[in-house]
Amino acid sequence: MIYSKEVEMMCPVAKGAKHEPAPIPEEGKWVYSKEIKDISGFTHGVGWCAPQQGACKLTLNVKEGIIEEALVETIGCSGMTHSAAMAAEVLQGKTILEALNTDLVCDAINTAMRELFLQIVYGRTQSAFSDDGLVVGAGLEDLGKGLRSQVGTMYATKAKGVRYLEMAEGYVTGIALDADNEVIGYQFVNLGKMTDFIKAGDDPTTAWEKSKGQYGRVDDAVKIIDPRKE
Repeated sequence: MIYSKEVEMMCPVAKGAKHEPAPIPEEGKWVYSKEIKDISGFTHGVGWCAPQQGACKLTLNVKEGIIEEALVETIGCSGMTHSAAMAAEVLQGKTILEALNTDLVCDAINTAMRELFLQIVYGRTQSAFSDDGLVVGAGLEDLGKGLRSQVGTMYATKAKGVRYLEMAEGYVTGIALDADNEVIGYQFVNLGKMTDFIKAGDDPTTAWEKSKGQYGRVDDAVKIIDPRKE
């Protein structure tokens, strides 16, 4: 340790009370975190890239400072999906400090990692008051049975009104309109289920029909339009 001349000339003054760090809630316990291995938690965070054209939702499950599970979901940028693939390989097995200081390729993913780091080290996690936290694999619950991200995509213009394109249920194939041309429901096909049916041996047409569904007062519609063409 190198001290400046001014510090060397100072007389020593004894330290009084030792103020410990404030305890943070972690997986059903109160923890005085002093080292990375003292940190555990499961949480989500959202990041965005510099031009703000894309976003990332990052989910991490940290046990004793180590990232045991990572879910990377991106939207709005085609290149970001490839960055997510690289980030998912990089993140698991690292300490949260390593991950914070690792280039995760994409601004949005790096920003999400920063936001998660703050939540985790301050004890603001979803598992803060859950005994022993959440099991490794809990991140998949966000995706549901089909293991697909839930995406909502809507488009609208003043001249032509709204178009529903993608809902949590799936790819929107038709928008139901009433006599006043107001939306009263929509039809959709769940592409995840359709793919699973095809993998199980169904022909594409059968799989398409089995994966279709509707929401709202579709049966009362005066007309149904294709949101991508009409």
